[in-house]
Amino acid sequence: MAACPCGSGRDYQDCCGPLHAGAPALDAEALMRSRYSAYVREDADYLLRSWHPSTRPDALAFDDPRPVWLKLEVLRHKPTGPDSAEVEFVARYRIGGGSVVRMREHSRFLREGGHWYYLGAIGG
Repeated sequence: MAACPCGSGRDYQDCCGPLHAGAPALDAEALMRSRYSAYVREDADYLLRSWHPSTRPDALAFDDPRPVWLKLEVLRHKPTGPDSAEVEFVARYRIGGGSVVRMREHSRFLREGGHWYYLGAIGG
């Protein structure tokens, strides 16, 4: 058993693993957590699949130097409608021997066809 990178305290196979394998996320927070885990695991295919087509880049590469993801903290999950939500989070990472970087984002999510998708950062 391996702890899920998203910080839920659950095993990866019971947390983000099923979403990475194609199961729909229960809500926007679950999708956001699974996207964080996908960054940790460098799963570009999942990141692109979970990104809304209207804002999704054509490709996603993990260039060097690669960050080492350290921790995810969800600050707020706010439904904004029956099929939309916002999630505010802080992700911490380090590149090489550098200082820890604290990345804060307020993101928008949309549910279509029973699946949640990442739209993008608010103000970004």
